[in-house]
Amino acid sequence: MSNQEKQQFTRRSVMKMGAAGLLGVLGGSFLNPTALFGKSAAAHMEDHSKHAVKDKLHAGMAHGYDPGTESTPGLEAAVKALTSFDYGVVSTREDGKTVREYQITASETDVEIAKGITFPGWTFNGTIPGPTLRCTEGDILRIRFGNISSHPHSIHFHGIHNTKMDGIEPIASGSEFIYEFEAKPAGMQLYHCHVPPLARHIHKGLYGNFIIDPKKPRKPAKEFSMVMQGFDLDLDGENEVYAVNGYAFAYQSRPIKVKAGELIRIYLSNFTEFDLINSFHLHANFFHYYATGADPEARPQYTDTIMQCQGERGIVEVVFPEAGRYMFHAHQSEFTELGWMGFFEAE
Repeated sequence: MSNQEKQQFTRRSVMKMGAAGLLGVLGGSFLNPTALFGKSAAAHMEDHSKHAVKDKLHAGMAHGYDPGTESTPGLEAAVKALTSFDYGVVSTREDGKTVREYQITASETDVEIAKGITFPGWTFNGTIPGPTLRCTEGDILRIRFGNISSHPHSIHFHGIHNTKMDGIEPIASGSEFIYEFEAKPAGMQLYHCHVPPLARHIHKGLYGNFIIDPKKPRKPAKEFSMVMQGFDLDLDGENEVYAVNGYAFAYQSRPIKVKAGELIRIYLSNFTEFDLINSFHLHANFFHYYATGADPEARPQYTDTIMQCQGERGIVEVVFPEAGRYMFHAHQSEFTELGWMGFFEAE
């Protein structure tokens, strides 16, 4: 391993220790910085030491932990991701079809995932998750993909399209490719890199939501986009931080403001690597859940908790009956304590 790589992991270990201190983890003797120099070192870490790290993190990020409200680049990016929908550059073909053009660039970007913790990400357009792409069923999509990173990447879109546009062929570093296809079927879709090793390319951040609206519009609602994920900071194949839209405790620091009695629609997906499932649980209320969301007329599930495997997605529709702070989080306690928790603030 090069000196530069060792320095990078050393900086990461320092950031992790700093963040742990921020989160109430005092001391630091439980962290062995040499274990962060590479996967081989982590693999030889004694089991009790690894458990001690996680136990200390749990202690620092336990239920009731207050992450504060200070503005940071990562927090602002997570807040922006909630309501940013990229509709592309729109034009009309001679046959009357709507054409939407998007520009997506893969690059290596350091991304703040919690105050004091920077993750060396592989990103689409510089963020984790990538931009939320949005269109209407039947639109012609033209995605200009540029790879300026040092690794081959691709974009695989979930949906129905020609196999030549399926995104399983790597696009070399410094190269470009244009994906073009008709958007179908309507519903909550997603996209991600499909270059092996898949676990690494997805975990590093190459994914995003892809919404295909039905031709018959859904009922008016205040809409949000959410992507669930985890981050493995020491390369041991286990996540130390969990988040929605790339930043731990984002919506505890900055609760999502809604109006009581207003229909809320959440486009929800799971890209967590190294864990079999993730989940979404809402306190003090129930919601309607449309798996994949392809049919607005389908009978939804009525519940307060749903779970998703990686790549699974759906649409949550909820009305908050009265003013108050409604907690939401993963219903795996570990995920909650390590960053996957927030509030809706109904007024």
